[in-house]
Amino acid sequence: MRRLLLFALLALGAAGCENTQGTPPPVDGQLEPVGNPHGDTATPLPDPELQDGRVGRAPRRLTVDQLARSIEVAVGRPWTDIDNVAATLGRADYALVNSESTEPNLVFAKFLDDGARKVCMAQASAEVKLTDPRARVLSRTLPSGAVGDLSKLTDAQVSELLVYLSTRFWGVPLEGEELTRWVGFFKKAAARGEVIKRRDQALAAVCISLMTDSRFLTY
Repeated sequence: MRRLLLFALLALGAAGCENTQGTPPPVDGQLEPVGNPHGDTATPLPDPELQDGRVGRAPRRLTVDQLARSIEVAVGRPWTDIDNVAATLGRADYALVNSESTEPNLVFAKFLDDGARKVCMAQASAEVKLTDPRARVLSRTLPSGAVGDLSKLTDAQVSELLVYLSTRFWGVPLEGEELTRWVGFFKKAAARGEVIKRRDQALAAVCISLMTDSRFLTY
């Protein structure tokens, strides 16, 4: 019996010495580490430099219903003809086509461009007559009163409007060099609109460009 007790004490002492040289003993309430029985099965993340800076799934194009709702919210008025071209844009009819198509193809781009022109020009034409900025969408940040000569806006005013609109359409604001380029684009469109006496043209041009950008169409 004494031999068995002595052997047990020696075994415990050896285990304690081994722990001091390896993994520390677990504390109360802590589980001991357990190895993965399946081995190392983790899939490494892709290199962001090979994924256009992204890690994860590729962007998805909006469905027809999502597009219709997004246009109404962003621009302030619906695309009333969207149901007429819904099948061409990819909506399933569940007779011949059972799944919604979300491929960004040339046909989709063509019809969307037509729709953007119709919706944006109608909204811009209506807004230049509105005096309350709260009733306007494409010119929300401009001063009270009817929209005047847009070519006389300062760079700061144009930047404020473009940051507001890009955030409204895309969920992210224009900034840096890209914002500078858009300011130049707006000022050229405003000068051209003043020449032909169509002050709504600059607002419409920005609206069309924002709506046909991939950042509006994907998520």
